[in-house]
Amino acid sequence: MNFNKAMVIAIAVLALGWGLAAEDQAVKVGIVDIDQAIGTSGAGKAAREELDQKKREAELELQPMVERYQELAGEYQKKRVVLSDEKRREMEVDITELQNRIELKQSEAQTRLRMDFERLITPLQQQLDKAVAKVGRDGGYSLILVRGQPPILYSREALDITDLVIAQVEKGEE
Repeated sequence: MNFNKAMVIAIAVLALGWGLAAEDQAVKVGIVDIDQAIGTSGAGKAAREELDQKKREAELELQPMVERYQELAGEYQKKRVVLSDEKRREMEVDITELQNRIELKQSEAQTRLRMDFERLITPLQQQLDKAVAKVGRDGGYSLILVRGQPPILYSREALDITDLVIAQVEKGEE
């Protein structure tokens, strides 16, 4: 499937090059590192801080349950040989229930973090899309590609326009 994506992009680039060559225009290609653009913009840094804070809060919420689980599991390991069958089963049930509650809480926390990520990153992605389009129009670019996508195996640093896109995002212009 990656080969198919690479083939489609290669054909698109060739078609674009031939189309522009017919108009006697130079092909100007730019590369944008989206992760860098999001991570270094002011809004991106704020979003990352908020996500990190929410992650720490989720971990702190889970910590007492995890500590209790470790305590119960350790106690069970020490005493399981001397416990009656009934008491051993009771402790196993308690440990399993606690483990299930921890897993449920972790799943809920991951879902909340994913939703927060989407809430915070989607507007940034839209800003970046607009900034890339403006930089592309204003800079006379024929094609702007995303760094890190499978078809881009190599690119010269001179093609990287990430700093221009970040500056455009910081301006807040369309």
